[in-house]
Amino acid sequence: MKKQLTAAAVSLAILFSVGTGSAFADSTLDGVIDKALGTEYASGGTTTAGFDCSGFTMYVFSKIGIKLPHQSGAQYKMGTAVEKENLIAGDLVFFNTSGKGVSHVGVYVGDGKFAHASSSKGVIISKLSEKYYVQRYVGAKRILSTDKYEEVTSEPTDHDDVE
Repeated sequence: MKKQLTAAAVSLAILFSVGTGSAFADSTLDGVIDKALGTEYASGGTTTAGFDCSGFTMYVFSKIGIKLPHQSGAQYKMGTAVEKENLIAGDLVFFNTSGKGVSHVGVYVGDGKFAHASSSKGVIISKLSEKYYVQRYVGAKRILSTDKYEEVTSEPTDHDDVE
């Protein structure tokens, strides 16, 4: 499991740092977001033929060997809570878009942005600072081990370890 988390941390760090000024180079996952961007929204969708929000996060994490449930509320029950100012690439970010609790999820990509499957625009990258998301933000969860993230990326963080 720790080796999977190590690989996951490296892959997500590389994947989600592309275009954000990172020094990370090629990885096996560097094209995952690019491939998915623009994919249409599809309720229940889990492939590049169409995604819903939790289907998109399932897809991304499956590429690094981590299985997530297909429901944003269930994903919210995983990992360890992370404060917004401590987000790192690969953290899951959650929103209440329905007025009934956690109903939307995306993957933080760095630089205040997250990738997600929008019901109106398909897979896009949005800013957490957009008014719509600020008003609906519920929290974030770290699925990856911070120690492993630091070990494999040489990027120090000041965050608590998640196992």
